[in-house]
Amino acid sequence: MASEREVSVAIIGAGISGLLACKYALSKGFHPIVFESRSRIGGVWTKTIETTRLQTPKPLYQFSDFPWPSTVPDSELFPHHHQVLDYVESYARHFDLVKHIKFHTRVCSIHYQNPSHQTDTTYGSWALWGALPSASSGQWKLVVQNTSTQQGLSNYNQEEEVYVVDFVILCIGRFSEVPNMPEFPPDKGPNVFQGQVIHSNDYTAMDHKTAAQFVKGKKVTVVGFQKYALDIANECCNANGVENPCTVLYRNARWTMPDYMPWGFSIAYLYLNRFSELLVHKPGEGFVLGLLSTMLSPLRWAFSKFVESHIKNKLPLEKHGMVPKHRFHQEINACLIATVPEKFYERVEEGSIILKKAPSFGFCKEGIVIDGEDTPMSTDLVILATGFRGDQKLKDLFVSPTFKDYIVGDPNSALPLYRECIHPRIPQLAVIGFSESVSNLYTSEMRCRWVSELLAGTFKLPSIKEMEEDVAKWDEFKKRYSGQYYRRSCIAALHVWYNDQLCKDMGLNPKRKKGFFAELFEPYGPTDYVSPKE
Repeated sequence: MASEREVSVAIIGAGISGLLACKYALSKGFHPIVFESRSRIGGVWTKTIETTRLQTPKPLYQFSDFPWPSTVPDSELFPHHHQVLDYVESYARHFDLVKHIKFHTRVCSIHYQNPSHQTDTTYGSWALWGALPSASSGQWKLVVQNTSTQQGLSNYNQEEEVYVVDFVILCIGRFSEVPNMPEFPPDKGPNVFQGQVIHSNDYTAMDHKTAAQFVKGKKVTVVGFQKYALDIANECCNANGVENPCTVLYRNARWTMPDYMPWGFSIAYLYLNRFSELLVHKPGEGFVLGLLSTMLSPLRWAFSKFVESHIKNKLPLEKHGMVPKHRFHQEINACLIATVPEKFYERVEEGSIILKKAPSFGFCKEGIVIDGEDTPMSTDLVILATGFRGDQKLKDLFVSPTFKDYIVGDPNSALPLYRECIHPRIPQLAVIGFSESVSNLYTSEMRCRWVSELLAGTFKLPSIKEMEEDVAKWDEFKKRYSGQYYRRSCIAALHVWYNDQLCKDMGLNPKRKKGFFAELFEPYGPTDYVSPKE
């Protein structure tokens, strides 16, 4: 360690990333304190839709050193959400993490204090990042508030507390709290509609019985076509059947997955091994790999067609006009893959779910007006499954206007995080769990290991300029392969190459398999990184 004093680490959020950050910080002798606004651990898994299941195959969604329990059989690839929460809680108990968590504690703001009285604007001229706390480095001031209600006081009447720490790890996630609300002209917004308009966040906040009663007997319209939207539509069907069909309003058709075994062949062999990554141009690749990617690019198209043909064979997409115009490869590189709920298209067939394409729409008194159509669509309740503003959630934590601007960066480029973990111009701070992948748990664990090794002084970072250049290269990759569906924080189907960079930084051998062919063709997963392999 570069510091002579005991390093205090604040971790904001006790979801999966927060627990991993706590575990790896402890493993290096640091003193973490985890702030969690809820009453329990688990993040988004603590409050979700009743029918929600894991949509990543279980072998890819596990801790490297803590396998799924025998109570969840191997045949159950997509456990129910309460099984996932039980697994996460078991992990926390096994590694004795709960005692480091302050529940019912919301972090209201964070502010960097520098003993040399530098202003935050001076950090733009740094050459090197101030990663390792020392006697001369600054500290973070955290203002927190108790979120439990005591003696009849509301949350806003609770007294604030202040904590001062050496390093902050933000594990606040991006799929909760700050809804992404579509914008409408004043005369076409929800205010003119006589029914109700809520966000999926409001729906998931209800207990399961209340949610079922809330939609019962109503004509419901769900806006969106991602996992939340499809699950909510399915639950509306459970409550109403064909008598009050649920309409799913979508902008573009998606390659929803019926399973992860196209034509009986695991999709992991197509997108999660080294060979699959030879088919794409990677950030920082050399001439030989670049040439090989160009030569093998027809195989990338073939893999996409192979998966697409399986999806069209299993689901009646053509019959219902749901065949996407883009390639599956774009979908997976934009982290937009979702599993279709069980019997979803059967319910479309019977008429209890209606699929309606709407590139744009607005509201009127009776319901929804779709651009290009004269007749309004009558509805009682609109549920906006339109995602969340994770970038705004990050930005709101900072007191410094400069750091607020730094953390979100250019809205047309990737969130500027080196190794998807740290901002080159914000000292002594890491962000874990914001950037997506095909398996978020697996990716978060590797990042938490990397941050802990960085703090322990195992390796040093390159200059700020070099880090920013690397961020730009990764952004170029994301835009190239996700196309019009580009999202700012998604490494998607480049797990092995990305983890190689982390392993090299940490001084570990990135090649984790035994033998040339295994290294090239076997899929990589969490258990490949269970222990250091030199």
